[in-house]
Amino acid sequence: MWREFREFLLKQNALALAIGVIIGAAMGRVVSSLVADLLMPVISLGIPGGDWRAAKIVLSESVGPDGKPIVNAINYGAFCGTILDFLIVAFVVFLLVRAMLKPAPAAPVKTCPFCQETIPAAATRCRACTSAV
Repeated sequence: MWREFREFLLKQNALALAIGVIIGAAMGRVVSSLVADLLMPVISLGIPGGDWRAAKIVLSESVGPDGKPIVNAINYGAFCGTILDFLIVAFVVFLLVRAMLKPAPAAPVKTCPFCQETIPAAATRCRACTSAV
């Protein structure tokens, strides 16, 4: 049974997937820290009112049996902050992926002077009209 499980892990690339998930989670924490600790303090300087993530619309207030106040509110500041965090994280991940994954250069091509068909640059005959190029 252990041998079959090991073969499953190796054949199905489950180990590579697990490593990808772990590295992805670590990268997510790094990017979240970048957003929360470096970018958001700079962004909050430009927003009047200070702690805008605590903004809310209070629907009702009451006192609980233990004497603590209970506030029923719509926390739109936290929601907007989460959306802004997501957009910044998504943009940073986009920049990282774009920098790491460069597209392969296109294969060199030329045009047949007789039929105007696109053919590989190393071709000596056109595949469409069979003329020598």
